[in-house]
Amino acid sequence: MRNRGSWKIRIFIGLAIVAFAFIKKCNNTEENPYTGRSQHINMSTEQEIAIGLQSAPEMAQQHGGLYPDERLQAFVDAVGQKLVNNSVARETPYKYDFHLLADDRTINAFALPGGQCFITYALFSQLNEAQLAGVLGHEIGHVIGRHSAERIADSNFWRTATMGATVGAGDLGSVVGGIGQNTLLTNGRGDELESDELGVLFMIQSGYDPYEMIQVMKILKAAAGPNRVPEFQSTHPDPENRIEKIKEAIIKYQGS
Repeated sequence: MRNRGSWKIRIFIGLAIVAFAFIKKCNNTEENPYTGRSQHINMSTEQEIAIGLQSAPEMAQQHGGLYPDERLQAFVDAVGQKLVNNSVARETPYKYDFHLLADDRTINAFALPGGQCFITYALFSQLNEAQLAGVLGHEIGHVIGRHSAERIADSNFWRTATMGATVGAGDLGSVVGGIGQNTLLTNGRGDELESDELGVLFMIQSGYDPYEMIQVMKILKAAAGPNRVPEFQSTHPDPENRIEKIKEAIIKYQGS
């Protein structure tokens, strides 16, 4: 009888934890004023900025530090600031900084919460100015889209829900955890597509040829090689799929 009672209590506690996670998620849902998309966010823009500034030095160090040529650093920042000043980004509270990383082997670009944007020299060295604008516009899109904050909130939600399921039903926790991972994976692809579209818009607003964004996708595809990870196993959509969405965005914003 004691074991049966203990089992019932465990189920009740587990369900309560899961319910708490869902209620908290619903209460933390808000509309992004810059994209119009409803998001689950559990931090302020000030916290995003603080996280980005605190994490920036470590992220730079992981890629060999900043590229030593101050002229190229200034060029990257100038292109980034041009995109900010000609788009909705200038109306946001974020502090945008654009960093050229010394890493000459890893083709990559990324953004931290709050406006810290990075591009490796390996990728930078393959781009013209318009293509660089496309990459930086994409990263600004991640910041404005609050994608990192959304992923952090989702991660916290699934951590709490998994804990509740584990308490209540043992192995069910691993199932919930798997669902959480798949959801984050799907949302990650959506983030990339949203940032691609925003990047196209920012390029047009700043006077850059948006079709150069397609060339960026071709560069990324070539860099990945024939053995690239299949789309369903990656957080990024396949470059070919991204190209089609970019073409649609160009028509949407440019009409041609």
